[in-house]
Amino acid sequence: MGQEHTTLEVIAPSVEEAIAEGLNQLGLSRDRVDVDVLDIGSKGLFGLGSRQARVRIKIKGADADLAGTGDSAGSEAAPVSRAAWKENEIPTDEEFILTTSAEVVRTLIDKMKVRARVTAKYVAPVDDKDERMVQVEVQGDDLSILIGRRSETLNALQYISSLIVCKQVGHWVPLMIDVQGYRQRRERQLRQLALRMAEQAVTTGKRQVLEPMPANERRVIHLELRNHPQVTTESVGEEPNRKVSILLKK
Repeated sequence: MGQEHTTLEVIAPSVEEAIAEGLNQLGLSRDRVDVDVLDIGSKGLFGLGSRQARVRIKIKGADADLAGTGDSAGSEAAPVSRAAWKENEIPTDEEFILTTSAEVVRTLIDKMKVRARVTAKYVAPVDDKDERMVQVEVQGDDLSILIGRRSETLNALQYISSLIVCKQVGHWVPLMIDVQGYRQRRERQLRQLALRMAEQAVTTGKRQVLEPMPANERRVIHLELRNHPQVTTESVGEEPNRKVSILLKK
């Protein structure tokens, strides 16, 4: 059996749970493996944005030849949970960012006593001045409480989540949270605004600078006007006060 079949890296809420998950995946007892604790994890600030524990479990000596044979082989054939990776599939920094983003949002929502399904994915940047964005999608029943008046609650949730995620991963991560497709409805409004301001730029001949927007909303403006025959767009300023500027093409 190759090395990739004798070693697992496991992520779980605690070291003990990670070890238990790994032993379950391998179908072995604790005395038949070596365990390296890679990260003991963290509960985070007030329990928010916690970082999970990470351990590497390696089968001892001859057990590497026994694993995957006989009754204990079932764990290899069974689907491997997302908590465990083979050694040649150790989560990348990108995977860690996605996992952390989803966990942070899920934790905050749980603190609000709201039950929902949370997933995270990457969204490509519009231009070389903007970074690739993490989009966290929240789905469930009657989640209007997460949006609030004029999306104030959603924007606050997004801002707090961004701060915690950045703290956990050690650098800035553009983050967008969408609740039951609300952002899609907001996008329609932004597209209308983009076209209206583009028309004003053409009529007056003057640059039009929009109000500060989060990266996900700036992205909508850029996409709506990228093929416009008379105007172009650019983002100006620094986060969190970065704006979209609409100007005539030269």
